[in-house]
Amino acid sequence: MNLTKTVCPYCGVGCGVLAGADGTIKGDPEHPANFGRLCSKGAALGETIDLEGRLLTPKVNGKDADWDETLDLIAEQFNTAIREHGPDSVAFYLSGQILTEDYYVANKLMKGFIGSANVDTNSRLCMASSVVGHKRAFGTDTVPGTYEDLEQADLIVLVGSNLAWCHPVLHHRIAAAKAERPNMRIVNIDPRKTATTDLADIHLRIAKDGDVALFNGLLAHLADTGALNNDYIRDHVEGGLPAITQARLDDPSESGLTPQELSDFYQLWTSTQKVVTVYSQGVNQSESGSDKVNAILNCHLATGRIGTPGCGPFSVTGQPNAMGGREVGGLANMLANHLDIENPDHRDCVQNFWNSPTMSTQAGLKAVDMFQACADGKIKALWVISTNPAVSLPDADGVAEAIKKVPFVVVSDIMARTDTGDLADVLLPATGWGEKDGTVTNSERRISRQRAFLPVPGQARPDWEIICDVGVRMGWKDAFTFASPAEVFAEYVALSSASADFGRDLDLSIFADADYANLIPTQWPKDGKRFFADGGFYHPDGKARMLPVCAPTPCEGDGFILNTGRNRDQWHTMTRTGKAPRLGAHLAEPYVEIHPVDAAKLDITAGDLIELSNPKGTSVLRALITDRTTERQLFAPMHWTRQQSSKAWVNNLASSVVDPFSGQPASKNINVTARRYGASWYGYAAGLNPISPDCTYGAISRTLTGWQGEFAGLDAPENWEALARDLMDIGQGDVSEVRDNTGQQTRLAFHDGDQVIGLFFISPKPVSLSRSHAVSLIGTETPPLLALAGQSGADQPDPGATICACLNVGVNTLRQAIADGANSVDALGDATSAGTNCGSCKPELARLLADFQLPMAAE
Repeated sequence: MNLTKTVCPYCGVGCGVLAGADGTIKGDPEHPANFGRLCSKGAALGETIDLEGRLLTPKVNGKDADWDETLDLIAEQFNTAIREHGPDSVAFYLSGQILTEDYYVANKLMKGFIGSANVDTNSRLCMASSVVGHKRAFGTDTVPGTYEDLEQADLIVLVGSNLAWCHPVLHHRIAAAKAERPNMRIVNIDPRKTATTDLADIHLRIAKDGDVALFNGLLAHLADTGALNNDYIRDHVEGGLPAITQARLDDPSESGLTPQELSDFYQLWTSTQKVVTVYSQGVNQSESGSDKVNAILNCHLATGRIGTPGCGPFSVTGQPNAMGGREVGGLANMLANHLDIENPDHRDCVQNFWNSPTMSTQAGLKAVDMFQACADGKIKALWVISTNPAVSLPDADGVAEAIKKVPFVVVSDIMARTDTGDLADVLLPATGWGEKDGTVTNSERRISRQRAFLPVPGQARPDWEIICDVGVRMGWKDAFTFASPAEVFAEYVALSSASADFGRDLDLSIFADADYANLIPTQWPKDGKRFFADGGFYHPDGKARMLPVCAPTPCEGDGFILNTGRNRDQWHTMTRTGKAPRLGAHLAEPYVEIHPVDAAKLDITAGDLIELSNPKGTSVLRALITDRTTERQLFAPMHWTRQQSSKAWVNNLASSVVDPFSGQPASKNINVTARRYGASWYGYAAGLNPISPDCTYGAISRTLTGWQGEFAGLDAPENWEALARDLMDIGQGDVSEVRDNTGQQTRLAFHDGDQVIGLFFISPKPVSLSRSHAVSLIGTETPPLLALAGQSGADQPDPGATICACLNVGVNTLRQAIADGANSVDALGDATSAGTNCGSCKPELARLLADFQLPMAAE
């Protein structure tokens, strides 16, 4: 079998993948990020490489167009806007899913030739606060940690990071290290109890934005107990005294933790030399995100716990090339090679290297400000590449309206329909994962190759090539005549050498003579050098900076706080993962976690719908009643879009409040009101054809046999059959109908000959039936009455709702294994294979074991 070495296109772990054109996917055992392990999303990549729904030709105003006329139009429109309104009237919005070569040429075109810095990226929503924290403390955006540190640490502190679901392979590496060294301790700091919490020795349910108070309290404790590394501070750090003085002024109880919890955590941290603090979106996505980062960094700098094996702060990134984007200056306030756009010497160096006619002299518009400028009429031409801001940005409905106001909008994507693409004047078909070549950098600074193993479909082109074609047509032929991504990468490496005299951290000299085609995963800088064990920071005096940071004043409202995040098996707005049926089988419907006490107050029971609202918008989500969240705290995933639901995108509720230093939105603390959604009817559909979500409430997902949908409405339609045919795209075929004695419950089965092509179940209450069984009947020759029974017969075992997406193991299969004697997570793995791949379902397996004494409920 011919398998190609490439890299997974999802999170920032950067796992190596062996991929084949037939859909074969295996973990690469030689890649140092994952050593052959893949999470459920990575394992299902082979199910996402089909061409269904792909954009395969350029489109102008909804009609097919050829490349030459389309590229001419883009160049003309951008040149006209620049000529009539100045270079700051145009903007690019990029993505952590594009490759380093794509990022490089886009930034070169905008900053060095158009002359504006209005080029930002959705990584602004992910890790911009970490960039600011690093630059303030270290002088550069340097991530000093490596994955090996996670295995060598004696204490790992996970702050605002559901590693088990968002970075499963790293979670598995930590779990394996803890199993080998049981004395390793793990602290999970998170307002929710998550799958990650199950691995922790201590769970600290921190209050909203309580991180600065917590770590300032730790810094004061370190100082007051003589636990500072005074030699390290003297030789390598400035600002220690002001930082400690400010830390002593804050009240650690504002973290929301008890005195005993604080004491236990502080004592554990103080008494353990090898500490790694891993932080992610729970820290970054905050109005005080940058200060949270520096509060963490202060503690590591004050004790010298940085730069040595098993020690250091570690920002883990959410996207496959968030780090590569940072390296090439993908953010509006940066230049390539970690140079600063506001430093005239840095600008001159880059401009001279590019031989460019101009260079932006100041930072451009950050993501939220960029789309506000669109709303204000300041942006006349916008190019969005490989991202979906009409869903993913805060105030998503407002962003969609802002995009509509831009006179000329270009969207490059692999899919013909996205929420953002539906607003574009021009759609450009880009090559996707498996079809394009380039490099990405993972969270530990390791550069790997993404390689093509599929033919390029239709008229799709790689992003770097499209951008260069536009640059040439705008008048800069000599600067954008790259013939391959290898040539782009070579220029990027050469720029690193040209800027070496500035003594920045980003040293790519090890790639100067690299064989691009055969590039192996390589971490910079060269020779396995570690950062900062002996100082060597990038401020002019070579010292780090400890910053005095102040805990924000707690502010309690009367409503609920909505926290947004990710599902275990989905990625961003599901453009790719939504294609894989097994990834939707775990949590197929948009939901909101609510505490049982709050649910009771709102008269919400299992299966009800909840309406969340605030002045920005409204969302309707399925209630998931659980003590994993605390009272008055809600949690909802951000994946669902207008393509998959009618009311379930949640970023329309988020305000445009951002961290004042980083511009990163505060997506974890959204003020909302909540009430039971007063539906008069509920419906569930399973069908062969694509199902529409276009209902008062609707949410759809792929299945192994077609599609399924959850529906609800305020008023019952006059004709259930007509509604079902419309939603399920069933124009012809026979229908069988069953009603209960009261006439309130209706079940419809649609047949084409003897084949079941659709099932529709309606009830005045949330529909209770075995969904996995209903899905399994689509395409079979099951008699109508049996198809409408809603549960399997004795001769048809029903696996139940999927728990292990990697290996497609259902809850009923697991329950039977427990009944047959499997009394541990490992025993369940032996009996069913569940949890034996990425392991992120293991917490759910443990809960099944704990709950087995309860009556088994039908799924």
